Amino acid sequence: MSPSVISDYEGGRRASPGINIIKKIIKGLLKIDEKKGGNKIKNYGKIIEKTGFNFDAILDIKEYKTQINCEEFCNEINANIVGNRELKNTKINGHTAIDSLKAITEFSEGEFEQLYGWSTERALIFTQVTTGKSPMVAIRVTNLKPKLVILHGLNEVSPVAKKIANIENVPLATTKRDIKELLNDLSRIGG
Repeated sequence: MSPSVISDYEGGRRASPGINIIKKIIKGLLKIDEKKGGNKIKNYGKIIEKTGFNFDAILDIKEYKTQINCEEFCNEINANIVGNRELKNTKINGHTAIDSLKAITEFSEGEFEQLYGWSTERALIFTQVTTGKSPMVAIRVTNLKPKLVILHGLNEVSPVAKKIANIENVPLATTKRDIKELLNDLSRIGG
């Protein structure tokens, strides 16, 4: 990629680059840093250590090459839309599967927002949920909002969780799939 192309992106003279271009830029910057001794990478590692961000809570995170609508995504992982079904055609660009107990009990607001990866246009899948209230309250009190929320493992969705989904205008779905099968299905979505 030429310096003029990068300059055009930085100056807003070109449309926002896609995820593949961003990945190339990041890989290029990481290679440059590695050649210079890796000081930037080491500093970011220290920041993560100091903040105590718990990457164990993220079971899977992925950005897609092409968008997929919420209904197609739910069909791929055998999830049922139970709230805001009229938004089933909303497009997502990725997903994050989260160990809900670890995320809700251990994350600060800033750390919770790290779950969005490159974009908020994604599905957040909270695993091993009992009522759905805690994940939805966490979404309610943060600034960033996902395009789809999936609650995994629960028998019945709390009316409070459904109400928050309505307030936040987010489709809400559920699945009771085995967690290993769910993660396997997620790995095949989005190319």
